[in-house]
Formats: sequence, C-alpha cells, structure tokens
Amino acid sequence: MSDMSIKPYFPFCRVRFERQSVSPEGDLARIKARPDARFRPMCQVCRAPAHGVHSKTRRALRDLHMGAATVWINCEYRKVYCSCCQGARVEDLFFFSPYQRVTKRLARYIHDLCKVLTVSEVARHLDLDWKTVKDNDKVFQEDEFGATDYNGLRILAVDKITIQKGHKYMTVVLDYESGRVVWLVRDRKADTLRFFFKGMTEEQKKALEAVAMDMWDPFIKVIDKVRIAEKKKAETTELEVYKGAKYLLLKNRRNIRTAAARAHLQRLLDMNENISKAMILKDYLKRIWSYSRRGWAQKRMDEWCALARTMDNQDVTKFADMLERHPYGILNHCDYPIHTSKLEGVNNKIKVIKRKAYGFHDQRYFSLKVIQFFHSN
Repeated sequence: MSDMSIKPYFPFCRVRFERQSVSPEGDLARIKARPDARFRPMCQVCRAPAHGVHSKTRRALRDLHMGAATVWINCEYRKVYCSCCQGARVEDLFFFSPYQRVTKRLARYIHDLCKVLTVSEVARHLDLDWKTVKDNDKVFQEDEFGATDYNGLRILAVDKITIQKGHKYMTVVLDYESGRVVWLVRDRKADTLRFFFKGMTEEQKKALEAVAMDMWDPFIKVIDKVRIAEKKKAETTELEVYKGAKYLLLKNRRNIRTAAARAHLQRLLDMNENISKAMILKDYLKRIWSYSRRGWAQKRMDEWCALARTMDNQDVTKFADMLERHPYGILNHCDYPIHTSKLEGVNNKIKVIKRKAYGFHDQRYFSLKVIQFFHSN
C-alpha cells in the first residue's frame, strides 16, 4: 500500500481532509475538508475561543493549482457564538477569509501576479472572474498602501492628470526627491489638497520646505483667449490662417518640427500684432524662472506685468494682476529651483498604466496601483 499523502501540500492545521476526487482528464481536483475536532473553534474577528456552535455550513474555495489540475476545496466550517463580539461569527480556520471564494495563498498569488500583469490577464490565466481578481488584489493594496505615507516629505510636486474625457481629473502629489507618488485622488480643487494636508501631523507640515506647482496652464488659456478674440475680428480672407493655429501658439518654438508649421506660425504672427505680442510675453515670462536671486526676479516680473498691460487686453491684464498678487510662487523658485517636469514624466507613466489596463472602473483601485508602481520602482 502506498504511503503517499496530499496532506503536506495543504498545511492547514485546523482542518482534516476526508477525500479527494480527480477528473479523468486530470485537470480538476476536488477535496473535501472539515474542521479538526482537536482544536477549539476560534472567532474569525477577534480570535477569541468560541463558547458554542451556532450552525454548520460549507463553502467551495479555489486553491492553487496542483500541476495542471484546478483545485477546489469543499470545506465545512462553523458559525460560533463569540462572547467578545456579542454575536455569531464565522470560525477562523486560518486558510481563508470570510466572504472570500479563494484560499489566502491563492489570494497572495493573485496579488503577486497583478504586480506584473493586468487584471484581465491574471483572470484569463487562472480562469477567474476579473472582479474576483481585482477585489483580491485591492485587499492587499489597501493593507499596504491604503494609508497615506507622509514620512520623509520635504519637497513636493503637485499636478493634475486627465482620466476621462469631459474634464475629469485626478490630483497627483509626488515626493520630488524620491520620485514616489504619495497621493492620487479625484478632482483638482483647492479642497482636494486641503484634505491631503489635513492628514499630516504638525511636525510633518513643518518639515515641508517647498511645493512645485504648474502656473503655466493659466497663461496658456490667456493666449488661447487672445487667439479667439482676434479670430472674431479677422476678415473672411484671413480666417484660413487661424485654422490649426491653436497648438502652434501653445507649443515651444523648438518643438515645432515641420517647415510648414513654422511658416504657418510666422504668417499668423506677421499678420496679427496682438497675437505676436502675446507670444513675446510668453517667451519673456519663461525667462523669469532662470534667475537665482529674488531681487532680479522681482524686477523682471514687474517689467513683465507693465509690458503685459500695454496690450490693453482684459485677459492679459487679469493674469498680470494675479502674478502681482502672488509673486512668491515665482520668487520662491530662486531658493528652490524645482519644477514640474519630473511630475510630467510621472504623469506619462500613469497614463501608460491606465492604457495598459484599458482604463479603470474603480478609481480607488487605480490610485493604489499607481502608488504601488512608483513605490517599487
């Protein structure tokens, strides 16, 4: 008689295995198990010894493959009375969690696979529903990255990323020095960031020295408003020049690659004085960030604001007023020459993560996946 046993492959000390069956093709194995009577039942929630059995039931649990065979464990378990929890609870057999349909070790395997594969790829590989895969991976993600890690933060970078059409954004907070994504949450409002800082202790807030934020978007909108206003005033014969000019005006000139595009831009600038002035202001504004002394930067910013007002354009004047009200954003750059280019690279990687998975229906899960990616890279 053979002494071989499957017990070593199932080191679950609080259960006994009664029988097994394997399909003729060898691709499906079913194992029947029940609680080991030598152990007193234990509450799944508080781990306290139970004082009585409420009822018995069974559950089919997927386990790790054994060779080519898909393994199902049909396990009996008890609901017990727990005096600590003051009610009936599922007993703790240690190898599965309440309301889960997979064993803990299979759940861990799913989580490990999700680090390198998409949810749909893992689901196909294990022949599981994609929601089961996602939910199991999310449990591990919440345990490891669910709480925001504020430790060691000195310099931050903050930006937004588009997640859906229709102006749907998420706010990204990056540890500028380590490249770690600290926080990723829906919306880009002031209250969104207040919620982030609310989670910090006073000591952690005092440790922050600088935050890099993109001020370029507001001026990009100003340039586009100037273009639209000038287009409305243009004669019919000039309208052709304005077509396709939006992104030519917003790009840096060195990024305009083709000769046709450069000629198109030059024709527009030669034809319209106000648009030409707006482009000059755009190039002049970028130079202010090259100064390392606050006095020189302040002087050049005052000159820029005075020059901007000569355009006699309401939108440009409003932007100049905004700069004068908040000069510290630029002047602080003299002390901390940081910028959001590092965050732009991070945003591109985040888009790749989203595109690889064909989008994420669960934004919380998406945030956790991004934080995990940058934590391990």
